Amino acid sequence: MHLKDVLFFPIGCSAACMYCSQLLQQSGFSVTDHPTPEVTHLLLDVPGFQSNGLLRNGEDIRPLLRMLPPDITIIGGRLQQAALSNYQTWDLLSDEEYLARNAAITAECALQIAMEQLPVILASCPVLILGWGRIGKCLGQLLQRIGATVTIAARKASDLAMAQALGYQTVEIEKVQDVLQSQRLVFNTVPQLLLTEADTTLKSCAFIDLASQPGMLGDSVIQALELPGKYAPESSGKLIADTILKQIKEGTP
Repeated sequence: MHLKDVLFFPIGCSAACMYCSQLLQQSGFSVTDHPTPEVTHLLLDVPGFQSNGLLRNGEDIRPLLRMLPPDITIIGGRLQQAALSNYQTWDLLSDEEYLARNAAITAECALQIAMEQLPVILASCPVLILGWGRIGKCLGQLLQRIGATVTIAARKASDLAMAQALGYQTVEIEKVQDVLQSQRLVFNTVPQLLLTEADTTLKSCAFIDLASQPGMLGDSVIQALELPGKYAPESSGKLIADTILKQIKEGTP
């Protein structure tokens, strides 16, 4: 697809979407602020929808879609929506390269939140990470560099073995209660309930949940969702723009 044939229409309400739009313009692409028959790509937030199917700004996308060409490509996150079933979509939350780079940004933002909550520095601080996925691995690496004492909780024996090989302490995820008393900071990355309100009452420990579905309950738990867009909107917007530019230059979407 030639650069002159692309017209982006951004409707995301986040600072990351706005910054992404600016970068697309600086790269030579056309961007419009209103629906026209020439629009080729509709740019939403990442994620773009609430759990009720409405856009993040609370609006229904269907009236807008009726004003746009049927062959547009819709770019965003969480695009498994009935209203989009007849459209070509590109869900960045299904793009492995985007997810990997986004995990690194999320991990840095998570450390920023942790430093705001703790009365101690992270060097030598005992930290428990629940989960050994993208974000868990990025968090572990950052904390290890700082000098924190990191324990990884995972289910798979292969994940625990790899974490041990990389120098982390480990615990089976079903036995995390055995090590909670010795922690000053707990990050959850698993979208499944692991710690109840009774587990998160430790006054000396900060609990930060990064999962898309709550994995820790309790008034003390910080539900830190969509961190890159909130704490690092420029970095998040640049990642979205870089991913879009790469794909378009390669001929998709």
